[in-house]
Amino acid sequence: MTVSIAAALTVWLITDDWLIAASVLVLGLIWWALRVAEGPPVLALAMSLQWVQVTIGLFYVYLTGRTLEATLMSDFRPMVMIGLGCVVAIVIGLWGGTRLVDRLGPPGGERPEHALTFTALLVCYGLAVAVVGGAQQIAWNYPSITQAIIALTYIHLGLLYLVLRRLVQTGRWILIALVLGFEVALGLTGFYAGFREPLIMAVLASLEIFDRRDLRHWATIAALSVVMCMLGIFWISVRRDYRERILNDESYAQSRTQRLNKVGSDLTSSWGSSDRRDLAGSADQFVDRLWAIYYPALAIARVPNVLPHTNGQLMASTIQHVLMPRIFFPEKEALGSDSDLVRKYAGIWVAGEKEQTSIAFGYAAESYVDFGVPLMFVPPFVYGLLMGAAYAGLLRVIHHRDLAVSVATVIAWLSLYLFERSWAKTIGLAGTLLIYVGGLSIMFDQMWLRRFKPVHGPRSLDPVDHVDHGIEWS
Repeated sequence: MTVSIAAALTVWLITDDWLIAASVLVLGLIWWALRVAEGPPVLALAMSLQWVQVTIGLFYVYLTGRTLEATLMSDFRPMVMIGLGCVVAIVIGLWGGTRLVDRLGPPGGERPEHALTFTALLVCYGLAVAVVGGAQQIAWNYPSITQAIIALTYIHLGLLYLVLRRLVQTGRWILIALVLGFEVALGLTGFYAGFREPLIMAVLASLEIFDRRDLRHWATIAALSVVMCMLGIFWISVRRDYRERILNDESYAQSRTQRLNKVGSDLTSSWGSSDRRDLAGSADQFVDRLWAIYYPALAIARVPNVLPHTNGQLMASTIQHVLMPRIFFPEKEALGSDSDLVRKYAGIWVAGEKEQTSIAFGYAAESYVDFGVPLMFVPPFVYGLLMGAAYAGLLRVIHHRDLAVSVATVIAWLSLYLFERSWAKTIGLAGTLLIYVGGLSIMFDQMWLRRFKPVHGPRSLDPVDHVDHGIEWS
């Protein structure tokens, strides 16, 4: 933490902007408070991405001298301060939640390293890839269990992480590149930016074995970060035309091959031929999209000056919605578009349900509209406390270490990394993942532990061994 304080003071002297210096200090707090003893630093990485969504505009404008929509059309600095406060509240909650579980003492029982051999893992991963697309399509045909089906499709990410984890641990970089290339290609053919999660899983697998003294590890993280940024800029520049064709051309929408060819040839060549001014404009759009400040900043300027605080009505509606799972309440109303909140509290007209669009408002803006400062920081702290306890609890309850790390990592990442997500979607997704993915994993872990027993205790299997060494049928 001393290094973070020194870095913040240095940045303050260089930029003469205390808010940028405070941002650096918050980033240091994230990585100091959320250190983990097992698995990748997923809590720190997820909260770092939230930090990026709060602060990236500050750094981009200072370093490039360019202007962004939020800097031109809003008083953005109060919202950045509030956003940093929300990030700190969640970080403190995560720290407290993990410590509460750790105070229970070391877990007992067998703790086998691997639940599956590498061959079995590849088979499960292949099946998940084959099933996930169809499952997502049919999920909407069964409204009462749609969220459960979608949550279970995230098992694919857990299996992908396990595959990448084994490959990273043995340095099989060619295979890693092939797997990532395949996953990124699949992600680019979707309606949304599905290429992000595979790259994040690769970053997490690399960070799990990260050695600050090894230049190869720094190079790997840097390369993955550059690829993510370039793909993000590319996606921002082409997604509108791409999505319009999906919505208007049925044969194109049903053919992944056509979409992949479009992305791989026409769109790539068009984007690659852009001049420097076009590329700079695409970078501006990318940062504008990533910096989730503009609409919340407009809302802060209007509440309570134009509209009063709601005194908890938004949170009460969220809790009521979450506590009424559709499987038991099939007539429950669907969540409204976040665009409605933007229109009402930011005072600006944005695309909504008619345009098949939802403009993010974000949990921080909702908390401010609900409670104002300082009570608005209580919900983020409580959410962080619960998620910290859930993360540490999964690592404790699940016996097979690779399964425990994978499940805890995927659930924590998906539940924590988005600053712009509403409370209803944030809490709903986290609860659904914990119940279905976490619950199913605990059941599988217990079943596997009963059917197989380690002959030599918790001895680790070779990460890429194709034989069940050290395990016998009981």
